[in-house]
Amino acid sequence: MLTKKLLDGYWRFRNDSHPADKGRYEQLASLGQAPTALVVACCDSRVDVSAIFGAGPGDLFIVRNVANLVPPFQPDGKFHGTSAAVEYAATVLKVPNIIVLGHSHCGGMAAYRDKLKGKPDDTDFIGTWLTQLDGLDVKKSDIERHGEETAFELAGVRQSLSNLRMFDAVREKEAAGMLALHGLHFDIGSGVVLALDEDTDTFAPLPETVEV
Repeated sequence: MLTKKLLDGYWRFRNDSHPADKGRYEQLASLGQAPTALVVACCDSRVDVSAIFGAGPGDLFIVRNVANLVPPFQPDGKFHGTSAAVEYAATVLKVPNIIVLGHSHCGGMAAYRDKLKGKPDDTDFIGTWLTQLDGLDVKKSDIERHGEETAFELAGVRQSLSNLRMFDAVREKEAAGMLALHGLHFDIGSGVVLALDEDTDTFAPLPETVEV
């Protein structure tokens, strides 16, 4: 049986939230989804992706994994959950945006930085998963500006953006102006989101408005 907290939460959703958005849910059920973005986020329970972007049902296609990593393109016939989500979002859903959302105090990044350093640990999957970070390019300028912990997290976002461009559909749609890639970093304590400007290769707080 679910815990009381989870069960109470479900019934609040069932009795309050779902009826309030009934029309939207019925539309999604009958017409399918057309999300505005794929978000690759961390499994960390402190990172509430929908809350950060004020998103509702159907707005975001979210894939979560340890340390919000996009692995390299490897069509080897094995199981690749994140790559499958990227492929589906780009080719089937045709999302106009892909966001890699890093965050502060990331346990996965900390484990790699402080303990693993390029070798798997004694778990079955986590250590091996994090070896994707081998050769990570942590920029001195990021360390000076944001501190070492955040600099590692920002480097992980950059690497995932680079790996996204290994996927043919992503690279081709971006080149055609049909898809935009975004590297973001969420600070849990302050709520500030930094965005990567790829022209200057620097992270800065998101602006309040977008120039049209």
